[in-house]
Amino acid sequence: MANPQVGSKVETVERKGVDLVICLDISNSMLAQDIKPNRLERAKQSIYNMLDNLTNDRIGLVVFAGKAYMQLPLTTAYNAIKMVLSNITTDYIKVQGTAMADAIDKAVVLLDNDSPTSKAIIVITDGEDHLGNVSSSVENAIKQNIHIHTIGIGLPGGSPIPIVKNGLTVGFKKDKSGNTIVTKLDEKTLIEVAKLGKGVYVRSTNTRVGLKSVFDEINKMDEIVFDEQRI
Repeated sequence: MANPQVGSKVETVERKGVDLVICLDISNSMLAQDIKPNRLERAKQSIYNMLDNLTNDRIGLVVFAGKAYMQLPLTTAYNAIKMVLSNITTDYIKVQGTAMADAIDKAVVLLDNDSPTSKAIIVITDGEDHLGNVSSSVENAIKQNIHIHTIGIGLPGGSPIPIVKNGLTVGFKKDKSGNTIVTKLDEKTLIEVAKLGKGVYVRSTNTRVGLKSVFDEINKMDEIVFDEQRI
């Protein structure tokens, strides 16, 4: 009645998916609280949620402010990505600015041109203080069949940049004249980058960051077998 069985067989399992690099802005302006609890934390939460719904897609991570740094190569180890993300703060990069061009260049390096998979880059930023020739970097990505999507995180009305010590807000950043600095979402460049990069642009709100909408667009790309395992 228990139908006992014995034996084994070998099967080849294919792994299909797309290759995706997330470029996350961690400049000080990402501490602004127009998107709750702040721009950076909300972006990280959205990435966590996206990872919970992935299976075989390979994800890489680049963080940037005044410079860009590769944090993780392409991987399906989603828990490892979450662990790295949880430790990332605006203190990670001391040089301030928004080096989007450098971030895109680093992402292109991660997206191995010899891999047959469909490839995409998602840039999450408030878009302020662009450094470098962004259009040149986007054009280089497109030549390698890499699409670029952008998410503008922040509100056009802007918000002051808090000064945080030991987890508490102790004031707001001021300019040399003593005026409080207000950081505003700069959508113009982000829309242009998405258009040139054959991707989509989404503006975040307090109810959604927009990462799901972008990833739904990426899911329309062809999933190509990038690995086979015999089990």
